Amino acid sequence: MFCRQSMCGLVLGLALTCMALPSSAQTPVAAPPAVSPATTAPVAPAGAQPAVSAQSGPGAGEAAAAAHEAARPVANAGRMPRDLSPWSMFLSADILVKAVVISLGLASLMTWTIFFAKVVQISWARRRLSRALARIAETRTLSEAQLALGAADSVLSALLRAAIQEVKLSGAGAGDDGIKERAVSRFSEIARAEARVMRQGMVILATIGATAPFVGLFGTVWGIMNSFIGISKAQTTNLAVVAPGIAEALLATAIGLVAAIPAVIIYNYFSRATKGYLELVGRGSGAVGRLLSRDLDRGGDRLATRAAE
Repeated sequence: MFCRQSMCGLVLGLALTCMALPSSAQTPVAAPPAVSPATTAPVAPAGAQPAVSAQSGPGAGEAAAAAHEAARPVANAGRMPRDLSPWSMFLSADILVKAVVISLGLASLMTWTIFFAKVVQISWARRRLSRALARIAETRTLSEAQLALGAADSVLSALLRAAIQEVKLSGAGAGDDGIKERAVSRFSEIARAEARVMRQGMVILATIGATAPFVGLFGTVWGIMNSFIGISKAQTTNLAVVAPGIAEALLATAIGLVAAIPAVIIYNYFSRATKGYLELVGRGSGAVGRLLSRDLDRGGDRLATRAAE
């Protein structure tokens, strides 16, 4: 009985299977739609940080640093470097710093103008006096010396005229010692006048050499003060922000030294040159004094000296 029921169930199952096979073979199974990899990737929300890969190899830090360096020029692409040439720093400086730099520039120009003018003046005066001394070296009287010089204009000519005039004004009864004393006094006045002429401009050089560094330092202090005020307003201590203002301030000190150092050197040079020229004037004064003494010793040559006048 059990076997018969089993056989009936088996036959019924085979029949149902045979009925289901044609329908499944005729109805194609739809394939699942293809999904693009780009559409399957999750979209990160705005402002979210990129996910860090779980697999980090030894070169992950180097790759991140290289990416950071590559991104830096892009960040600074719109920022142009500031020109820090002296001219651009002068144009960007404060109005008071500009005034200090301009005044120091004028002082430097004055220094070099005095230098070239004094070089010509002292050289020409030394040459004329040396030639005049050579001309009267072999003369015996004041009149001969005056004739030897002729129309040449030099300090020696002034000394000769002073000696001859003193002999004329003293008269025949004047003592020789008195004439010599008064002539030496005239010679001293002429030498002092010549020294004043040769020292013209020296005071300006001394003033520039002594005050130019302090004037430049004043401009620097003022510029640095303004730079610190700008730093406090910008609320940053970045060197790129601080450096230009401080460089503009230090420009005033640099210009002050440029004006002061040549002034001091030129002043010392002309001090020695003027001293040498005044020593030459002293030689001329001594030569004229000796000629005057010879005339007074001869006695009779006073009339010739007065006639030369």
